[in-house]
Amino acid sequence: MSHHSLGDSTGLGYCSANDRERALRRLRRLGSRRGVAVRFEEERGKGSHGTLYFHDRFTVLKDRRADIKPGFLHAMLRQLGLSERDLR
Repeated sequence: MSHHSLGDSTGLGYCSANDRERALRRLRRLGSRRGVAVRFEEERGKGSHGTLYFHDRFTVLKDRRADIKPGFLHAMLRQLGLSERDLR
């Protein structure tokens, strides 16, 4: 099984818990470049879930300690109105 990190040439794919933090940093950097607010609220979730806001859109991050699978990552970006290209 091939795993891709956020730093490889494919841009996205399987993301480990460390890559999750990298993804959050990239989203914050993208928000800064676009002049939009990006915030993560651990309190706005049940158990280990939290809510990630990107400007006027949001998505729920499940279990922040676990790996992000490709389907969930793509759904998260879609909910935020972003594409893989935006994070490169």
